[in-house]
Amino acid sequence: MQKITPFLWFDDQAEEAVNFYTSIFKNSKNGRIVRCGEEGPGPQGSVMTMTFELDGEEFMALNGGPEFIFSPAISFFVNCETQEEVDMLWEKLSEGGEKGRCAWLKDKYGISWQIVPTFLGEFLQDKDSEKTSRVIKAVLQMDKLDIETLKRAYEQG
Repeated sequence: MQKITPFLWFDDQAEEAVNFYTSIFKNSKNGRIVRCGEEGPGPQGSVMTMTFELDGEEFMALNGGPEFIFSPAISFFVNCETQEEVDMLWEKLSEGGEKGRCAWLKDKYGISWQIVPTFLGEFLQDKDSEKTSRVIKAVLQMDKLDIETLKRAYEQG
C-alpha cells in the first residue's frame, strides 16, 4: 500500500471516470467498490467510493455531489518516454475536455493533466542558461509538446 493516495471528488461520475482512466493507462485496473446503502450521498446501490490504479499508482474516487469541483491548482504530471505516448495521452485525455498551452489539458471530468516528455526536466536544469532559455521559449509556443522541436531547441547554438 502506498503511503499517500490521490483522492478525487466527483459529483456522480466516479465509476465512469475510473473506467475512462484505466482504459487509457497501461498497468491499470479497478479496485474495491463501496456502494451506497440507504444512507449515502447517492442512490442506493450506486458507487460511493472506488479505488483504482493508473500505471501501478493507487487512486481513490468518491461520488460526493456537486459541492466541490476540480481546478488547475492541482494536476497530474505524466512523464512520457516517446512522442507516440505524448500524442496518445494528449488526444485521449483531452477528448471532451480542453487542450491548453505548454503541455496542460483538462479532461472531460475537469481534472488537469500535464503530458510531458521525461527529458524535459533535464533540459530545464541544464547549467547552460542559453539552452534552458531556448527550451522554455519552445515550450511556451506549444500546446502539445513536440519532442523533436524541443531537442532541436536544446541542441542548437
